[in-house]
Amino acid sequence: MSRYVFVGALALAVVGLDQAAKWAVQSRMELYQSIPLVDGFFHLTYVRNSGGAFGFLRETSAAVRLPFFIAVSSAAVVALLYFVRQVAPGHRLLLFALGGILGGALGNLIDRMTAGTVVDFLDVHWRGWYWPTFNVADSFISTGVVILLLHSLFVREEKPPAGA
Repeated sequence: MSRYVFVGALALAVVGLDQAAKWAVQSRMELYQSIPLVDGFFHLTYVRNSGGAFGFLRETSAAVRLPFFIAVSSAAVVALLYFVRQVAPGHRLLLFALGGILGGALGNLIDRMTAGTVVDFLDVHWRGWYWPTFNVADSFISTGVVILLLHSLFVREEKPPAGA
């Protein structure tokens, strides 16, 4: 299987899972409703995020915010496809990371283009500490970035000898 097929299939699976989860939350919950799954630690809480990660640009007008996020997401998709080209076909973990990030970026881009906001619903907190509510797409983006970071820090690529 080519690296593009692998990354594309994974990205499509992430988009499908992300959009299905968001649809389920929107169709079964009221906005701001919270359902404890592990009391005191993990809830399903339906919110709509007009900003980016951690609410970035949330207070900015939609006329500025939406084109900005659509442009950044589109640029990220192009950059990710370029990076896929640079990864050797046998590096499945790196390709998994890129496919997860690509699928997550596309999942959130779909929300922004169709509703102007992103559906978030995974709510983690502990002893008064609250992580910003997030979604499936965000989970794949974060996991992919961590994999890429760890790879860049700990994996040394074998380089062919000069002149070879």
